[in-house]
Amino acid sequence: MRRFLRLVVLSAVATVGLAALLPATASGAPLPVSYDFNTGIIAELTDPNGSLPGTNDWSCRPNANHPHPVVLVHGGFASQQVNWGVYGPLLKNEGYCVYTLTYGAIPGAAWPLSAIGALAPLESGAAELSSFVDRVRSSTGANKVDIVSHSQGSLTSGYYIKFLGGDATVANLVSLGALWQGTGSGENTLGALQEQFGLPNVPSIPFCPACTQAVSGEPFIEKLNSGGSPYVPGVRYTNISTEYDELVIPYSSGQVPGPTGTDVTNIVVQQGCSMDHTAHRGLAATRRVAAFVLTALDPSSPRSAPCAVVEPNSGVG
Repeated sequence: MRRFLRLVVLSAVATVGLAALLPATASGAPLPVSYDFNTGIIAELTDPNGSLPGTNDWSCRPNANHPHPVVLVHGGFASQQVNWGVYGPLLKNEGYCVYTLTYGAIPGAAWPLSAIGALAPLESGAAELSSFVDRVRSSTGANKVDIVSHSQGSLTSGYYIKFLGGDATVANLVSLGALWQGTGSGENTLGALQEQFGLPNVPSIPFCPACTQAVSGEPFIEKLNSGGSPYVPGVRYTNISTEYDELVIPYSSGQVPGPTGTDVTNIVVQQGCSMDHTAHRGLAATRRVAAFVLTALDPSSPRSAPCAVVEPNSGVG
């Protein structure tokens, strides 16, 4: 945890310089979009437990071009700001009503612990998501929402859709670094988490039951894949993965084909762009992935996906 907080502070220092270069945004003008995962971290540091620019505007009403509000569902050890510094303003600029939540945090925790979500059992996170989607639909008047998820957010969203009635309220689920079939073995997965976030070298993570639920072969993963796949008919799924994912092992866990009767598109970042070494966190930041996401949300307006060398974790190219 100490290493994680150090990374947060260092990222913030670097991003402050970047933010100073961004133009001021006048009322009604496009929001600045920096394709750098660290912009979400600086947003959390400067506005603890706040909402990103362009998100959670409860007066927003969907337009005819984008009738579905977009709900952003973060991954493990992240929050509604930390995970979505790119996508909050990007999707708002594209004309979407955009909403974010932090789920699965330690109950009653003070900041900064309150900004570390997806720790609680994934079933409870899915229930939180269900309530949040109901609030979004009630506020906007929309019949359905679209979801963009990252990492463990795919499991939370998939469970909501398959078991908590989300199949009637979700039109599209776009998943970045999904873990449909879990990740690694328990030892490999915990080792990766410990290295990535500076966690103690222990055989389990008692404050994060969701972490071990994401391991291949665990009961949660088995239930999500009951019936042969994690998908249900009537929802359009788009899975975007990277060959260089250090937490989803193997990355193909997020590339499960859809059985007959389901609508599933699988995309690997390196298809057509071998120079792109995006890692797990960078999936929520790069221009290339953003183009895939925008196309998935609105197939009638496909976007050209640029190919460039990018920094694996920040997504900066």
